[in-house]
Order: sequence, then C-alpha cells, then structure tokens
Amino acid sequence: MIFKRKSFRRFDDTLALSNEELQKIEQQLYKFPPLVDDINLKYQIVKQDKTTCKRGEYCLLVYSEKKEDYLLNIGYVLAQLDLWMASENIGACWYGMGKTTEQQYGGLDFVIMLAFGKGHSVEFRKDYTKAKRKELAIIWNGESLVDVANVVRYAPSSCNSQPWRVFCESADIQIYRSTQVRSMIPEGRRPYFNSIDMGIFLCFMEITMKNKGYEFKRMLYAGQKKDEDEDLIAVANYRIL
Repeated sequence: MIFKRKSFRRFDDTLALSNEELQKIEQQLYKFPPLVDDINLKYQIVKQDKTTCKRGEYCLLVYSEKKEDYLLNIGYVLAQLDLWMASENIGACWYGMGKTTEQQYGGLDFVIMLAFGKGHSVEFRKDYTKAKRKELAIIWNGESLVDVANVVRYAPSSCNSQPWRVFCESADIQIYRSTQVRSMIPEGRRPYFNSIDMGIFLCFMEITMKNKGYEFKRMLYAGQKKDEDEDLIAVANYRIL
C-alpha cells in the first residue's frame, strides 16, 4: 500500500461510501497501534461541508491530548489509516489547513483532518517512482539500509516538504526533522505540520524495516538539536538488533 497510495486532490462525485464502509472505518480507527501509548485520541467523521475542506465526501476530524510527541503520534497513527484506506479503494488527503467549528471533542483538542471518499481502483498510484521526491542523497546519509531508504522516501508530507533527514551508520539510525525546508506553509506553522509529517515517516520506516526482516529498538527524543546544528531537530533513533 505504500506504493499504491497517493494524495487524492479530486474525487468522483458519482461515488459514495456505504453505511457499511463507514462503519468499517470507524471500527478500524481504534485498532492501529500508537507511537506513544498514553496519549488519548478521539475521532469524528463528518460530511465535508461541515468543515472548510473542499475535497472528498467526508472528513475525519482528529482530536488529541496535547502531550509530548502528540503530533508525532497523530502522524504515526493516521499514516496507518491512510494505507489501510488505500487497500479498501478509499481515497484520502491530509488537509492541514482545514477548519471545523468543533475545536474540542470529548475533552480533547482538534489537531488535523483527513478528507476521504470512495475512489476507483485505477485512480491509485500505478508507478510510485514517478512521485516527486527529493534525491536520496539529500534525505539519507550513509550506505546502510538503502533497501529501506528507497521505500520510505515515498512517505507523504505537508506540501511535499519532506522534512526528514536520516543519518545511518551500520545498525544505528538517527532521524531528524530539518527546519530548513522550502514550503508553502507559513514559517510559524511549519514545526506543527512537519512534526506530524515525521510521525508519518516513522510509521513508514517501521513498516518497511519489518517487511525487510529487520528487528529494531526505537527511542524517541524530545526535540534535541543535532550537536551544534541548529537546523536539525532530533526525532528518533532506531537500533537494528
């Protein structure tokens, strides 16, 4: 599904999700393992016209406790939903700038929405190598785990900013968020959305490493800078076992 999924910008208005499909989505939402265990998440599925979003048939509104790494956690969980939806021929699009009047739900704060709707199977990606992504040398430093690198580089990100920078030496993988990315996102909002992006990237990393047969141990960092490099914020470390 990493190779099949894509961000849907247009949806066929003649297609509609059935009640059974909506129920299946709702049931699936709470089955995805989180990145951080003790962060409470809640969801609402509403019609697209109940938000400022102009895409899709429905929007998934995501609410969270604002604990440390909550944005990473949301990216990690919703990435799994995005991939699962592709397996069901449901098109999805992360809609970061979307707004809803319901800024709180169940005592939790609104964070982001995902627009979605039924898609034709032919609308999904056929050749993932045609996706616009940075050269591997920009995002991946080191000659180890190139088989993993050539998959995870296709992770989606806000405005395709691809903020991840990886330093890989043998069995040690250090993952950082670059603060120097070109993006249409206002500068003051980039850390917010790029932190969600990093959660998506960690999800893709773990799926790919498991698929390739690597066992690993993960450690998250609380926004530490890389040595004296002010442009790189430490996100996670993976140790291959």
